Amino acid sequence: MSFPLLTATAALPALGAIATAAVPAGRRTAAKWLALLVSLGTLVLAAVIAVRFEPGGDRYQLTESHAWIADFGVRYELGVDGIAVALIALTAVLIPVIILAGWHDADPLETDSQRWRPTQGFFALILSVEAMVILSFEATDVFLFYILFEAMLIPMYFLIGGFGDRAAPARQGAAATGGGEENAAAQRSYAAVKFLLYNLAGGLIMLAAVIGLYVVAGNFSLTEIAEARANGTLEMATNTERLLFLGFFFAFAVKAPLWPLHTWLPNAMGESTAPVAVLITAVVDKVGTFAMLRFCLGLFPEASEWATPVILALALISIVYGALLAVGQRDIKRLIAYASISHFGFIIMGIFAMTTQGQAGATLYMVNHGISTAALMLVAGFLISRRGSRLIADYGGVQKVAPILAGTFLIGGLATLSLPGLAPFVSEFLVLVGTFARYPVVGVIATLGIVLAALYTLVLYQRTMTGPVKEEVRTLPDLRLRELVVVTPLIALLIFLGVYPKPLTDIVNPAVEHTMSDVQKKDPQPEVEAAK
Repeated sequence: MSFPLLTATAALPALGAIATAAVPAGRRTAAKWLALLVSLGTLVLAAVIAVRFEPGGDRYQLTESHAWIADFGVRYELGVDGIAVALIALTAVLIPVIILAGWHDADPLETDSQRWRPTQGFFALILSVEAMVILSFEATDVFLFYILFEAMLIPMYFLIGGFGDRAAPARQGAAATGGGEENAAAQRSYAAVKFLLYNLAGGLIMLAAVIGLYVVAGNFSLTEIAEARANGTLEMATNTERLLFLGFFFAFAVKAPLWPLHTWLPNAMGESTAPVAVLITAVVDKVGTFAMLRFCLGLFPEASEWATPVILALALISIVYGALLAVGQRDIKRLIAYASISHFGFIIMGIFAMTTQGQAGATLYMVNHGISTAALMLVAGFLISRRGSRLIADYGGVQKVAPILAGTFLIGGLATLSLPGLAPFVSEFLVLVGTFARYPVVGVIATLGIVLAALYTLVLYQRTMTGPVKEEVRTLPDLRLRELVVVTPLIALLIFLGVYPKPLTDIVNPAVEHTMSDVQKKDPQPEVEAAK
């Protein structure tokens, strides 16, 4: 029996979460280092998966399959394709960065010696989310995936509601009246409950669809159901397939998030610490878009084609609506949240363009958006922690007192607007090319999102980093060593994948070809008139 590499990659952070939570209360630093070492060990295992994966080999590799709930046909079944490998690598890279960035986010507050922020619990929750996200990328049993899809909501709820942004009282101007902390706690609670209710509602609808799929197919195995559909041994009535597709898609659209199911994201990201905000949008939300590729297109190809026009319309609204709201934001973190809604619109548009360029671009977009958003949000978090405010108007002239901080913030912002030479440009270009090939009008309208991205990013930088130095920022320190260690690998990846994306595309392209085969689509051929 071969070594269960996929299980080990998810089990290590799960066991690490238990061990971190068990560290004695007075050993906060030991808990931090344990969590960091576990996340680095997980990164090593993710690298082994990437090395052992053969892009030209079988669709699902490193597979594991064991009986679980035999009476209901539920199996512990794992396997990875190129898309899953890329997203597992993204998750494994970001978690150590998130842990380092949040090194002091759960320490006791100096202003209130009676309030205790459980450091061990904070890092244990992050590791538990990592374990469930990685396992969800590996799961090829639909029921197993559903369990993980729902279970990750619990630690995220506590991370949002229990470890909020310390800049909130200053942001609301309530600190002077003594009600700042109470108001901030209420805001965190609201954001956490809204996150949980939205995602639970989507999950309950998905559960009904999962049960319906079992009734129709007789099992939960993604590979067996997809194979039976392809060879004609399993046929679904048109209305049945469409209803099941809608059940799955609704849950994934909430997680993604797609307009109009997006409203929980700005609240959750705004009230979370910057590392937890990165965990939400760069890691957890990717499960939704990944699942659209693996489950919606793989299990319901005809219904996917049927729903494409409406989904493309919703994706376009997300692109433009998210960007417009980002332009009008006064809060730095909410601006980044609305920008992410716009970017997720591009990802979903690429998936349902039904072209190899579009789907390859969407997969690259998931990875590159995770890296660029992490860079921008974490640097913004470092800035906010220094000043104690999230309001854009409270800053000005930062580049004169903290040039390294301003420079890294600029690179993260330029990556967000997909500047050529940085990683997101490649993915956004592929999404637009792939969409334009089949839906030219949609592709043209979507380019408005690029223009708006340049507007909100450059205006944000101008208002916070340039101009006269405001008195409140005159003494702000530049990035410290730990913060440089956090940001440097992200910037290096943005530049490397922007200049040389081939290692990523080599892994992703064969998986995209399999997905295109599932939906029985071929790329449109260019119409070129013969020379006279």
